[in-house]
Amino acid sequence: MAMPLRQSIRVGTYLFEQKMIRRREKFPLIVELEPLFACNLKCEGCGKIQHPAGVLKQRMPVAQAVGAVLESGAPMVSIAGGEPLMHPQIDEIVRQLVARRKYVFLCTNAMLLRKKMDEFTPSPYFAFAVHIDGMRERHDESVAKEGVFDEAVAAIKEAKRRGFRVTTNSTFFNTDTPQTIIEVLNFLNDDLQVDEMMLSPAYAYEKAPDQEHFLGVEQTRELFKKAFAGGNRRRWRLNHSPLFLDFLEGKADFPCTAWAIPNYSLFGWQRPCYLMSDGYVPTYRELIEETDWDKYGRGKDPRCANCMAHCGYEPTAVLATMGSLKESLRAAKETVAGNRG
Repeated sequence: MAMPLRQSIRVGTYLFEQKMIRRREKFPLIVELEPLFACNLKCEGCGKIQHPAGVLKQRMPVAQAVGAVLESGAPMVSIAGGEPLMHPQIDEIVRQLVARRKYVFLCTNAMLLRKKMDEFTPSPYFAFAVHIDGMRERHDESVAKEGVFDEAVAAIKEAKRRGFRVTTNSTFFNTDTPQTIIEVLNFLNDDLQVDEMMLSPAYAYEKAPDQEHFLGVEQTRELFKKAFAGGNRRRWRLNHSPLFLDFLEGKADFPCTAWAIPNYSLFGWQRPCYLMSDGYVPTYRELIEETDWDKYGRGKDPRCANCMAHCGYEPTAVLATMGSLKESLRAAKETVAGNRG
């Protein structure tokens, strides 16, 4: 786990306070903030741009975006969409969150990144999170446009040159093989030297145009077990807890805790997670207190049957780590090793 030491300490302190001091059963680890749904690409595995034209034209006001994060109390924010860099005030949203010492990850396909980079300032509290699904041919195919991979790589290099933290997010489908995963993660880790990498098995998002290439649970476990072999897992700077990586390759299993990564969008707080939509509520408190969380997860809701997404299972793994001295020491060891690397 390559999370910076300062961030690890901050998040660890927050978790200890919520769990041990305030005795809270449910609390947010990171907020998925979607200040718009519009995007400049039409990825086959995404359903966000399926919203009506009137919705796609909407942009969340800065005060509303920042207020939602503060309402939740989460120490980290992932700003997604849509394409956040299309929001005319995205720089101000980031500035205000960073000023409040929230760790902000701005998710982007990087098509506008070089053009917009001057609007941002490097900070230990801020990182660009660039979406990379594979090497050139595979990535461009997944986003349905040629040249996107090359532009993303150029933007990552420029951001690194300017002193920004850069992370990546890679989604893998049933058309992937252990070798395609190894190739792209080696490239990101060794050639581009990004700070952290996040990976996720594709989930059958119901509005996505392509419904044929999502992974099942056993496919996911076999795929990552083979990709992680030979010491790759320890060598790559993966932005995941060791137990979540165990979960991906079938060494551990967990219940879903989607409440720990809540989603806030133009419609409000989304039940139960950003991948499923069972309605929206205006306040974070209503989301937590009035949602029947026990009915979601694999073995409970058929829509969750093949889900192994980080939004549901990474927080479970983090909490399990916190509850075990052995796993806490293991995570700390990997964090130190990642920071040295």
